[in-house]
Amino acid sequence: MRVGFVGIGAMGQGMAESLLRAGHEVTVWNRTRERAEPLRDQGASVAATPAEAARTGTVLTMLSDDRAVEAVEGGPDGIRAGLPRGGLHVSLSTLSPGTVARLAEEHAGAGQVLVAAPVFGRPDAAAAAKLSVVAAGPTEAIERARPLLEAIGQRLFVIGSDPAQASLVKLAGNFMITAVIEALGEALALVGKAGVDRERFLEVMTETLFSAPVYKIYGRALLEARFSPPGFKLPLGAKDNRLFLHAGEHHQVPLPLASLIRDRMLGALARGYGELDWAVIGHLAAEEAGEPELAAKS
Repeated sequence: MRVGFVGIGAMGQGMAESLLRAGHEVTVWNRTRERAEPLRDQGASVAATPAEAARTGTVLTMLSDDRAVEAVEGGPDGIRAGLPRGGLHVSLSTLSPGTVARLAEEHAGAGQVLVAAPVFGRPDAAAAAKLSVVAAGPTEAIERARPLLEAIGQRLFVIGSDPAQASLVKLAGNFMITAVIEALGEALALVGKAGVDRERFLEVMTETLFSAPVYKIYGRALLEARFSPPGFKLPLGAKDNRLFLHAGEHHQVPLPLASLIRDRMLGALARGYGELDWAVIGHLAAEEAGEPELAAKS
């Protein structure tokens, strides 16, 4: 299947490679061309503009935020200009529901279709094609995109026909991850300061009540103070938290825990942790307990 891929960052690199391994004919574009060039050796073509990548008829985008997606959408060199009538744009990015709804309307006005398909997983999962994909949009368009989405992930979840719903599910999921990180950070700070072996504590928790991968992955990261290189930078997590809070305000749903997480993220950014993984917010509990060295103990 011919497909364009826009955004060769930490996540997009692995996704594009997965598409190539699955036998798809991939044309890639990245704002910094040097990041896209190595994919030539794996069989990809490198486009000069987003419009050129979109001329394949189906284009996937994996970009950092709403502004980055909007920057490649419009104008003579943008995705809408290059995508033919009947063309499909699959947005893999984590965006605000409002932005997704607006993009869907703009594509519809150009005779095109948008599917929102944000993913759960870190760069290692992207490289191994083990992402979980949450998709929403017209049924026919999702089925058209299915071979591509199944090539980058281990499971595809179809949420509904409204693309904005997939965006909200992704934001809610990311919020729940941050709640896990905060809970782990507080619990590890307390048991560690009280003299309990933190590694043994984590073993008990993750092999009984909390055996889900998210507890194991982030519990281990906190135990080892492993925040660099980041799998997901703190500022991006703060962006998603902000979008989640905006959605709550829009729907008049109080989100007190999300507000606490916002303050945790602001505190971490104020400490200069902006280049670290968002798991660093779980480190703040040990700092506030006067035991920052706990973050380096096992």
